[in-house]
Amino acid sequence: MSLISKIRNNSWILVVMIALGLGGFILMDMTAGQQSIFGGSQTTLGSVNGNKLDLNQFNREEEILYGGTQGDPYANRNALWNSWVDFQVINQEAEEVGLGVSKTELLDLQFGTNLSPIITSRFANPQTGALDRNRLNEFQNAIQTGQLTDPQIRGYWKYQEKEIIARRLQDKLNGMVSKALYTPNWMAEMVHQEQNESVSFTYVKVPFDEIDNTEVSLSDSDYKDYLNKNQKLYEVDEETRTIEYVTFDVLPTASDSAHWRGQLEKLIPEMDSTTADSAFFVQNDGVYNPAYLKRDQLTGVAPDVVFDMAPGSIYGPILDGASYKVIKVLDKMVVADSVRSRHILRPVTTQLEFIQANALLDSLIQVIESGQNSFDSLAAQFGTDGTATQGGDLGYAGPGTMVKEFNDAIFFQQEEGELKKVITQFGLHLVEVTGKKYINNEEGIQLGYITQSITPTDDTQQEVRKKALTFLSNNRSLEAMREAAAADDDLDIVTIPGGVKANDFSVGQLGGGQSSRELVRWAFDANVGEVSPDLYDYQDAVGYFDNKYIVAALQSIQKPGIPSVESVRNDIELQVINQKKGEILAAAIKDMDLSGIASKYNTKVDTVNTVSFSSSFIPNLGNEPKVVAKAFTMQEGQSSDVIVGNTGVYKLRLSGKTAAGPATNLPQLRRTLASGKRAAISGTLLQSLRESAKIVDNRSRFF
Repeated sequence: MSLISKIRNNSWILVVMIALGLGGFILMDMTAGQQSIFGGSQTTLGSVNGNKLDLNQFNREEEILYGGTQGDPYANRNALWNSWVDFQVINQEAEEVGLGVSKTELLDLQFGTNLSPIITSRFANPQTGALDRNRLNEFQNAIQTGQLTDPQIRGYWKYQEKEIIARRLQDKLNGMVSKALYTPNWMAEMVHQEQNESVSFTYVKVPFDEIDNTEVSLSDSDYKDYLNKNQKLYEVDEETRTIEYVTFDVLPTASDSAHWRGQLEKLIPEMDSTTADSAFFVQNDGVYNPAYLKRDQLTGVAPDVVFDMAPGSIYGPILDGASYKVIKVLDKMVVADSVRSRHILRPVTTQLEFIQANALLDSLIQVIESGQNSFDSLAAQFGTDGTATQGGDLGYAGPGTMVKEFNDAIFFQQEEGELKKVITQFGLHLVEVTGKKYINNEEGIQLGYITQSITPTDDTQQEVRKKALTFLSNNRSLEAMREAAAADDDLDIVTIPGGVKANDFSVGQLGGGQSSRELVRWAFDANVGEVSPDLYDYQDAVGYFDNKYIVAALQSIQKPGIPSVESVRNDIELQVINQKKGEILAAAIKDMDLSGIASKYNTKVDTVNTVSFSSSFIPNLGNEPKVVAKAFTMQEGQSSDVIVGNTGVYKLRLSGKTAAGPATNLPQLRRTLASGKRAAISGTLLQSLRESAKIVDNRSRFF
């Protein structure tokens, strides 16, 4: 009762609490899909200098560019993300300095006389590489008349406009920076000196291999010392995580081999009785080849046996590498030695272009067959390759000189005077055979075959999977996993070199795909020493069966900045060992002359003649910048202290030094230096803009 009394006496508190609760629900509804209570948009994929990219926009553009295509979706998304970041840094920098692309300029870049390289590349004739202006004009007409109704193509063209604008702005920025480059006299004189001043010296080298790795003991201080001396080589600006894993490979057994042979044998009766060979081979994932092959063209199918078999005969199953194969002889005929043909080519790169080209060629067939017009005059009017002016005539061609689809049509599927449409990598052709020559009257054979790879069956995959799951359940820490793998001769621990980043989708030798992406996502939620609770399945890229199972553990976490010893120990161990060997060898030869060192280590005193300061690689010496730099600080006849190089320790004696002399054409040298820097701008400016931008990348939250 006292509680109720207190509430009655302080009812204003209850009213406020109810109001706050209702307000919270209203606020949540208003900000749903926009603002998280932890800050940041729930659908913001990332931002560049505060300019945000919404997940829904990203998904729409991904569908436009990659919808219905093959390939790794993570690689596609990564390419799309990088393009968006590039668009942002280019557009923002261009706006900052007052650059832009007007509508008139954009129109000219797409259809005018100052075409963007993007347009000239995508509308190039596949045969000649030159711009196909007719095809570009067809697109322009479709856009202007509203006939470009396919939403996929319209979306793609809109995205392409963004690419063209960004490319144009980048060219303008490159031009501004290029014109601002200046090479002062003192810099040109310094380069002249570096290129023309030279030294000659004798030296002796003691390679690091003189000391066995087992003779070197390393401590954490050795690793830290190496890292301190080489910070810039290993400093990272993004968190990385190092994963160790054990692989359980799935390999076919003798029982699997027998199983797949039996499966092929079951198809032989139907293969023998069918009268619809092409349909049978297509339905059973086989190969139906319309070509007639001569005896010397048969490879890998026992040609001496198959060629002498009668049509309708079946051979196999035979073992062909890691597969079984059953072959049926479909037909035999005398093959022409050469065929003359002519064509009308319409290039097609999109569905819309194919529909338009197909309709056009159908109408041309009607015109030719009705006698209203001739093939050669229509080829001159509608052909798009270099043969158009010759009525489409391709002359006589021998077997195999044309692309396969065209070759098979004119040699094996068409009679003289017959019109056919043929699709090839170059586009859609209307083809007429105008002549066939038979000289050798050599017979060809037509084959159909079914191939079955010898792959692990489901039972074999499950057996290996059970073994991997048992290993996983018995080893729940990195140390336990290492010990168990060391005790099994069939298992090895693998460390992913360089670690992984939060958005990585390809993992070392494991490659890309869904499993690799899931592995990375787990690693960024795991603690050091933790073993993943799940197996990671990897599929064969061709057979789509599980070919390996992965048990993974997190070895270390590297935060941005200078790495810890533990996170890079494996990556730098060899370098640290060599550093330690260098210290040992340097102490051993410190007070010895060149001949004494050569005698002790069974090596020789060698000579380097006329080397400039700018030389990066020297014959016999290799890439040893410390040695070259030391030589330029010495006087003639002087001997050096011990130098610890990249592959060993050195001592040298300077035998000569030649001065560079004055530069005879300083203006030309300045122009040459500036030209080299200007040529590099296109590759360095964009990277520079990226590095200076504030980029927030939230992709790992969504993909």
